[in-house]
Formats: sequence, structure tokens, C-alpha cells
Amino acid sequence: MSVRFPRRLKLSRAAAVIALLASAAGVSGCAQIGDTVPSAFADPAKYELYDCKQLENERSNLKTRAADQEKLMAKAETGVGGTVVSEMVYRNELISIHSQQKLADEAWRKGRCHESTPDTPAAAAPAAPTPAAKGPRAPRGLVH
Repeated sequence: MSVRFPRRLKLSRAAAVIALLASAAGVSGCAQIGDTVPSAFADPAKYELYDCKQLENERSNLKTRAADQEKLMAKAETGVGGTVVSEMVYRNELISIHSQQKLADEAWRKGRCHESTPDTPAAAAPAAPTPAAKGPRAPRGLVH
């Protein structure tokens, strides 16, 4: 009986290692899904009716959201078990944002849109108030 027990132990360990490797291989394929399948997390027709101005605003908003999401992920990774929390809580949202960015960029190219030029700083800045003329003030209510 002592001969079979160590052999069973070796077989069960081998089976456990094989099962662990198989599950790790299966899960590792999920990490790259977001990069190759944008329509899984975003509506492909969402930006079809947007004009260039709307697309410009949307692309800017998506860029800001992606940066914010990446900051949240970096902050979460600083804590205990943060990598797991970061992946479970924030990764899907980041994949969704990147998918939307790809679709917005495709619509941007199809529409042959160009970045709008920002207003000149001199024109956008309000003029400095002029000092009031010295002298007697006109009484209120009088119109000349």
C-alpha cells in the first residue's frame, strides 16, 4: 500500500500543474482581446453621424478620460493587491475608452476632418480696462 500512495501523490501533483498551466494559458488570451476587438466594448455606428466639430470634441474628451483612467489604475497599483484591483476594476473601462477612441479616429479619417486652429491669445484675452477720466461725474439718471 505504501508503494501506491507516493505514485498517486505524484500523479495528482502533475494533474494539478497541468490544470494550472491550462487555466493560465486560457486567461492570458483574454488580456489581448481589448486591443483586437473594438466593437466588443463600443458601438461601431456611434460616430457615423457626427460632424468634424463634434468628433473633435469627442476625441478630446476621450483622450482626457483615458488619461484619467490610467491615473486611477496607477494609483490603485500602489496599494496592497493593487494590481489585481486595477485590472479587475479599471481595465475594462480603459479598454472601452480605447475602443471608442479607435472608432472616433476612424470616423475622423473617413470624414477627412482637420484640427481646428485655436483662437489667437491676443484676440481671446479681454482688453484691459481703461482708467476713468478724472473730473466731475455726471449725476445718475441724466442721459446726454
